Amino acid sequence: MPAIRPATCADLPRVHEVRHGTAENRLTGPSKVTDKEVLWYMDHAIFLVSQADAGIVQGFTCANHQTGYIWALFVIDGQHRKGRGSGLLGAALQRLKDAGHRQSHLTTGPGTVAEQFYRHRGWIDMGRSLSGEAAFVRHL
Repeated sequence: MPAIRPATCADLPRVHEVRHGTAENRLTGPSKVTDKEVLWYMDHAIFLVSQADAGIVQGFTCANHQTGYIWALFVIDGQHRKGRGSGLLGAALQRLKDAGHRQSHLTTGPGTVAEQFYRHRGWIDMGRSLSGEAAFVRHL
């Protein structure tokens, strides 16, 4: 299982590389995800990274411990199918459960590999969000 740890401010440049190093769910408008949001997750919520043996961050997840929302889960291209996404998601869900949540929710692009990733891990399809994304919930 890949090493998972809390993110630090020193990880921020690599987190941006990972976020922009994915072919799927490309961030088309940089204003949609601000540094302020990222730093809030890093300072106040659940922000975990998966790193390679050399200590290089290969993926990350962010979850809101107040709402149970999985805000982000990304693994850089070339590092898929190595347990990084599953490990990150499992660790975030455990932290949400430890915080008292009984369920978690998220959205992702419809018809994507990510959508199938969540389906195969027991997430329940709740239809579409107001923005047209696939909405999922999972009981913890």
